Amino acid sequence: MRNPIFIFVLLSVLLLVDFYIYHVLRSLTQGFSGTTKNVFGILYWALCIISLGGFLLFPYVSNPYFRQYIFSVGIGWVLTLITMAIFFLVDDLRRGTFWTVGQIVSATGAQFLKTEKGIPRSTFLSWLGVGLSSTLFLSLLYGFGNKYNYKLIRKKIALSGLPPVFKGFKIIHISDIHSGSLKDKEAVLNGVKMIQAQKADLVLFTGDLVNDKATEMTDWMDVFGQITAPHGVFSTLGNHDYGDYVQWPTPEAKKQNLQDLKQVHANLGWKLMMNENAKIEKQGSYIQLVGIENWGAKARFPKYGKLDKAMIGVKEEEVIILMSHDPSHWEAEVQVKYPHINLTLSGHTHGMQFGLENPYFKWSPVQWVYKQWAGIYQNAEQQLYVNRGFGFLGYPGRVGIMPEITLIELV
Repeated sequence: MRNPIFIFVLLSVLLLVDFYIYHVLRSLTQGFSGTTKNVFGILYWALCIISLGGFLLFPYVSNPYFRQYIFSVGIGWVLTLITMAIFFLVDDLRRGTFWTVGQIVSATGAQFLKTEKGIPRSTFLSWLGVGLSSTLFLSLLYGFGNKYNYKLIRKKIALSGLPPVFKGFKIIHISDIHSGSLKDKEAVLNGVKMIQAQKADLVLFTGDLVNDKATEMTDWMDVFGQITAPHGVFSTLGNHDYGDYVQWPTPEAKKQNLQDLKQVHANLGWKLMMNENAKIEKQGSYIQLVGIENWGAKARFPKYGKLDKAMIGVKEEEVIILMSHDPSHWEAEVQVKYPHINLTLSGHTHGMQFGLENPYFKWSPVQWVYKQWAGIYQNAEQQLYVNRGFGFLGYPGRVGIMPEITLIELV
């Protein structure tokens, strides 16, 4: 429901912020030439108008692909303005404090502390705010070009009790395809070719094949149907696969969508694990694969998964690999009730599609919500690997956290 009062208040607040920031920027650029200031002002107001126009048009744009860009540019610019405003407000508070103190000491006769002129802005603090906010906005624009920049991450994982014949066994782990967001078929096909080029023994997909509806996979069956492996392709469901985030005409339509999605997995040749287990056998030895439906420890995510049901018939002494979409499941239930599960594979977080990573350091705002959000984690003999996601959702790009294909080698 579109609330005109809410929209009016929101736009009014955004306009006030726009004018406040523009006033500060004008004072910072006083020493610039007239032409430079005019260009600066035109560019600033053009971005403001595009952002505000995007918010107004967003409810009326039906194409999901364009909605992503409108939303991302609008939110990106608002975050840029907020970042600038925080620095400017801190500087204004500093100036206001000094001015107030100056007036007080002036009234008491302390002439050596009297301020004759207004307190000037901190050039360093103001330009730091402009620089950081501009870097944020430009990085979000740059990130549009990274959404299909697939990165192969190789990881050797040691599992206690691994049968000797499984030493060097290769597993491709992918997650969060979000086919409803994908557009460039050739680019996605390159990612699939990268998967197949690894000649993995087994492929595991840990959920969120679609954004909401099974029909999103219609144009992608021929692409993802190319993913194969000698020991099979196994999959699970993520929170988006249930259609919980869209309105359905009837409850039956929502149930039918889930049935259709299950058939999509089958048509791809993927074995969908619905709270069940399977043995991966090699030369008379085997490892145990367990897959559950989505189970999230965060209050807003559903708990469809039934690990107790999936573990029926699984012996504690076996090497067990669990596929569970949401990494919060690992600490909340897996560690507590099933300490004999050797390795859990998850996705879900996407690394927020924004952050910083190098061999010695990784950071993303998503870590304030998820303790385990990307890469490998260990607790005693148990390990968790969180895939950064093959696709994208919301923001059609990647900054610092690239789309991931994980090649796991068991040792």
